[in-house]
Amino acid sequence: MPHDVLPPDPFADDPDDPAKEIADREEPIGEPISDEERSELLADLADLTVYQALLEPRGVRGIVVDCGECDLPHYHDWHLLKASLEQLLADGRMRPHEPAFDPDPADYVTWDYCRGFADGITATENAY
Repeated sequence: MPHDVLPPDPFADDPDDPAKEIADREEPIGEPISDEERSELLADLADLTVYQALLEPRGVRGIVVDCGECDLPHYHDWHLLKASLEQLLADGRMRPHEPAFDPDPADYVTWDYCRGFADGITATENAY
């Protein structure tokens, strides 16, 4: 929607703007990613494309990642993980996102499982 169609911000230029507190809590922009990190992210995106092509037709919805901060598994659908990696590549950080709603753990696999599955397919194809 074009900005000029929206109603004016009632708190524009208000020093007591309640949204200011939210903006103050945002994390500062960190250091840009290094060339090595950029290469690793590009490789991860390429791998993710292969994993999705191999596993999505078999009913796998995405990848599960164990979170180091909360010690809980995070379930990422293919498109969400791709978008997150692309955002990390572009911005140097990932913004928070909504977790998958009531995911079925059986629909997700680990990154290592994906790698092993792809390696198994490659080895099988090379054997013939």
